[in-house]
Amino acid sequence: MNVPIESSAENKILTIPNLITLVRLACLPIFVWLLLSRDNPLAAGAVLGALGATDWVDGWFARRFNQVSNLGKIFDPVVDRLLFFVSIVAIIIAGSAPLWFCLAVLVREVAIALATLVLAALGARRIDVTWIGKAATFGLMFAFPAFLWASTDWVLQPFFEIAAWVFGIPALAASWYAAALYVPLGLGALREGRQSRHQ
Repeated sequence: MNVPIESSAENKILTIPNLITLVRLACLPIFVWLLLSRDNPLAAGAVLGALGATDWVDGWFARRFNQVSNLGKIFDPVVDRLLFFVSIVAIIIAGSAPLWFCLAVLVREVAIALATLVLAALGARRIDVTWIGKAATFGLMFAFPAFLWASTDWVLQPFFEIAAWVFGIPALAASWYAAALYVPLGLGALREGRQSRHQ
């Protein structure tokens, strides 16, 4: 029996995009160590900025070279959420960004994570990340390094203080807008999931 190429690719685990995602995850302890143990927000910000800049690489590689996998569809957004949770908590502990801004991002992320778990438990089909949600995540992953660099006394501090807000405010607004869009998407996914089980 011949297995369709698309089906075979989707079931793969060891793919280059998944490896890229795994490397990004492995950099998270380095970021925490640099920020909290070494008290080096410049280096920590550089690591976090690199993680943000490479957020699109695994997805692009998967689509470009036909290595989209079922694992990657779950692994990549889970790693993105984990990067957000851990890095923001570390930044709060270090006091390197405004607390209200950090909490506004965290509350949204917790709400999305809980809603995803509840929908999955109720049998909803998986919901793909929207482009505006991805863009908001991308912007926030640049805003937080800028906040880290703005918390130092180096010569470019004023520039990065402005850049943090230029990236941060639109990205935060977009993230909450994307969260609102997930409400009808989630209800539709739940309805479709239940219908498919009864067929």
